[in-house]
Amino acid sequence: MNYFQMYLLLIRASVRSRMQYTFNFWFSTLLAAIVNAMDFLLISLVLWKFDRILGWSLYEIGYLYATIMLSKMLFRMFANDVHHLEKYLISGDLDGLLIRPLPILLTLMTQNFRLMPGELIQGGIILTLSLSHLLEIGQVSWWAIPLTILAVIPTGAVLLFAIGLGTVTFGFWMTRTSELQNVTEDAARTAVQYPLDLYPGWLKGILLTLVPTAMANYIPTLYVVRGMYGWWVLPAVTAFAFVFLLLMYRFWQLGLTKYQSTGS
Repeated sequence: MNYFQMYLLLIRASVRSRMQYTFNFWFSTLLAAIVNAMDFLLISLVLWKFDRILGWSLYEIGYLYATIMLSKMLFRMFANDVHHLEKYLISGDLDGLLIRPLPILLTLMTQNFRLMPGELIQGGIILTLSLSHLLEIGQVSWWAIPLTILAVIPTGAVLLFAIGLGTVTFGFWMTRTSELQNVTEDAARTAVQYPLDLYPGWLKGILLTLVPTAMANYIPTLYVVRGMYGWWVLPAVTAFAFVFLLLMYRFWQLGLTKYQSTGS
């Protein structure tokens, strides 16, 4: 059995274990959908009142919001416990993963595979409404649909995964990374739900380079929705995403060499 087959087998086992608690699964799904709906509703009310913010319409911001939400969904679905590495470091449970016949990162990605239908439905509805309106007024062509589904969202997921991986790697030195994650993952991702035009130059620079969440949705949106730059934008962003992931993976490998068990 190769690594890929073992990975699929462990994913199926993780899904089956989660579905043993059916009520908890559907209640969590409903709660996630409600929270995300209320979040976007607040944005919509502001834009409904003022029509546009610095030239950005409700539907353009809806596209920004939906793409980063769906990218986050993919990241957290396939690598949920990478985000929660802290608990393995504190409890010493990472020791048990180190002896399994899979690379440690791949093993971690098979733990607690998380289905997220609430985010999928919510993000899908917002994306559909936004693209439908933009198609109706002729701002985008039908090519925006496959570009979004096949390029923008998957590339965003890779970038969010790379950022998350780089953040939790600091845990091999710091142990606790939740406060750092609040900045590099949660706050940064929330910031790019809105156009970067709202922020000062120094913050734009951080969101485009050091913590490049804006590369996940803002730069692709400028091309797909606003027709800025050229055809090379999406391939360039994809290349950037994989180079950044490679750098974060190298950082992860360095972090592993510094790991010390809790001794418990």
